[in-house]
This record gives sequence, structure tokens and C-alpha cells, in this order.
Amino acid sequence: MAKANIERVEFTKEMKETHTILVPNMLPTHFALIMKVIESYGYKVDLLRSSGREVVDEGLKYVHNDTCYPALLTIGQMMNALHSGNYDLDKVALIMTQTGGGCRASNYIHLIRKALKKDGLEKMPVISINLSGLESNSGFKLTLPMVRKAIAALAYGDLLMLLKNQVKPYEVNSGEAEKLMESWTEKLVKLFSEGKAFSQKESKKYYAEIVKDFAAIKINKTEKVKVGIVGEIYVKYSALANNDLEEFLFEQNCEVMVPGILGFMIFKTDNRIEDINLYGGSSAKKAVVKLLFDFFCKFENNIIDAVKEYPQFTAPSPYAHLKKIVGPIIGYGCKMGEGWLLTAEMMELIEQGYGNIVCAQPFGCLPNHIVGKGMIRKIKEIMPEANIVPIDYDPSATKVNQENRIKLMLAVARENMA
Repeated sequence: MAKANIERVEFTKEMKETHTILVPNMLPTHFALIMKVIESYGYKVDLLRSSGREVVDEGLKYVHNDTCYPALLTIGQMMNALHSGNYDLDKVALIMTQTGGGCRASNYIHLIRKALKKDGLEKMPVISINLSGLESNSGFKLTLPMVRKAIAALAYGDLLMLLKNQVKPYEVNSGEAEKLMESWTEKLVKLFSEGKAFSQKESKKYYAEIVKDFAAIKINKTEKVKVGIVGEIYVKYSALANNDLEEFLFEQNCEVMVPGILGFMIFKTDNRIEDINLYGGSSAKKAVVKLLFDFFCKFENNIIDAVKEYPQFTAPSPYAHLKKIVGPIIGYGCKMGEGWLLTAEMMELIEQGYGNIVCAQPFGCLPNHIVGKGMIRKIKEIMPEANIVPIDYDPSATKVNQENRIKLMLAVARENMA
């Protein structure tokens, strides 16, 4: 432990003025909004957008390929950026989330520092974003207002992703849904920079406007295969990690549904409450966590209410419903990684008519395989209409093989439709 403390370089108050913080990308729209929140507190940030095989190859230089695939990609993206020549390496910091749970994501911080040391860059600060008191930095602090604004940003990202995916396959004028999503992202970024659109009251107003704009796009509602995407959180969302899975499915004439990240955040908060329920703990801590849980749920409920105003759209189910339907088949103590939520998301998708599901499984993520691939048989016993294909993503897996397996699933889906 002492050695780790010696190697850690603190991000100081002085660095806040001089350093650019590099952020690995997972959800371009969501993260673009969060970047604006962070910038509003005086930080300089840059969202990394590099992709392709060079990121994988870069990651393999620093991360053993037995380590989970998301670690390899996020570290590969960071190191690729540092080698690009686009940054002054004396004025750069890296940032990564750290949960402190059983997932190896808590060790990404130490893997990043190991990679930096290998390149002689061990003096570069690596900021840990955590709510568990694992590490702190005098120059970067998570405050309650910042967290609240970040939650609001995530909620907007979920809504834009949900509506874009439901309109894009049917739009009469190709590209209109994507353009509208970009337009709203730019508008929200501007509002965020002015300190607006964060409150519950304001967000409800903008949710209604966003849904109205997407509903106004001219569509031709033809019959298409409806496909849901679930899996480990990074591979589920990141086009870099899943080889542009969403775009591939659109090319295959499918409608795509991807559960939002807000549900995952509620799940992680709820886990703190369940820990106390199952194993005991502080009632005061439980009360504080319950306030955060309720705050998340208000944003979720506002999104659901806004989408339900337009019957042509499928609204997400509330978190409470997912927890209820999964209860009979898996315990709430199964919470490492995506935990029981991944199983619940598959069941919810099937309920909503998205019974054809791609379960994205990164190599090295044991919890994800247990609650994903390991629960498929049980789900099919309860919901025989389920058509689920688990797809492995790792440095050696070929895109052609992944897409061929998905095409087989789609062939079954089309037979079932016929």
C-alpha cells in the first residue's frame, strides 16, 4: 500500500490552471454533455475520440491480454493520445472512474500508472473519480452540485439516444435523426455553459421539447427486426469496443434499443442500500444513499413521462419494474459488474418487443458472463420467445466472425416474424 501511495502523483490546485485532463470515450453524446459540466467548474478537458485497431494494439503494449478488454481499450486510447504529439506531456492529466467494488475496473487507475511508468511518464497525474474515498486530489473535487449536474447530463444523453434509435430506421429523409441529436447536443452544451437546464423543472421542459422535435420527423413505419443490446457497460455502449454494433444493426435493417445508463447508475446506488439490507450497516448512510437514489429516479420518471406523451415511441420501464421482474430468478446480492440488472434488461427488452438481443461479453469479465450468458437458459424457460446471442469481444476476436454470429440470430428473428 505504501508503494502505491509513493507512486501516486496528486492533481494539485495549480494543475487545474495549467493541465488538460484527457477523458476516455464511452458514450459520445453523454460524455460531450458531461465534459461541459466539468468545464463549467474551471477545468480543461478533452474527450478522446481515437478508434480503430491502433487503439487495441496500443493497449496490448501496456495491458496483459488476460486483463479485461475494456481496460485494454481505455488505456490504449489514453496512451495513443499521449503518443499523438497533440499534447504537452508536462501539462496533461488522465482521469478514470474507480468504484472500489469487486470489478477489476477499480484497478484501472493502477494499470494506467503502470503504463505511464513504462513510458517514463510516471510524473503524470491520474485522477480517480470515486464516491468511496479511495483517492482524493486537492485540484479536482467532486462536489454535490457537480454530481447533480452530471446526473442531469446523463439523463439528457439517455433520452437523445433512445429517440434517435427509434426514429433513425424509419426516417424518410436519411440522417435527419442524427442531425437532430447533434443539434440538441449543441443546444444543451450552450445551456449548460450558461448554468441552465439542470434543475428538475427545467429538464422536464426540455425533455418535452426534445420528444416533440423527434416526433415531428417524417417517418415511414415499416416492419423491421427489433434488436436490443445489453452487456458489460463499456462494450455495450462504446462503438470502439463493440465494432460499431449499432451501425451494423441499422445496416441490417433493424431497429435498435439500448437501455440507458441512468438505470445502471440507479442500480449502483441501490446496491449500497441492498448491502445494508442484506449484511447490516449504518442507518444514517442508508438514509443519505436513499436521497441520491430518489434523485436519480426523479430524472428517470420525468423521461418516461415525456416519452409516453407520444404513443409512437417506446418508453423505458422504471427501475422498480426491472427489479420486480428479475427477483424470482436471481438474487439482489448478485451485483458485481452489471449484476442482476443485465438479466433484468434482457427481460425488459423481451417484454417491450425487442426479444432479439445481442449480449456483448468482453473477455475477462467473469461477472458479466454469469449474469449474461449464464442466465440465457433461465430467461428462455420463462420467455420462450427470447432470441439471444452472446458475442465475445476481445483483441483476437474478428469483426467478421462477430457479425456472422449476429446475422444468424437475425435470420432466426426474420423466420419468427414470417
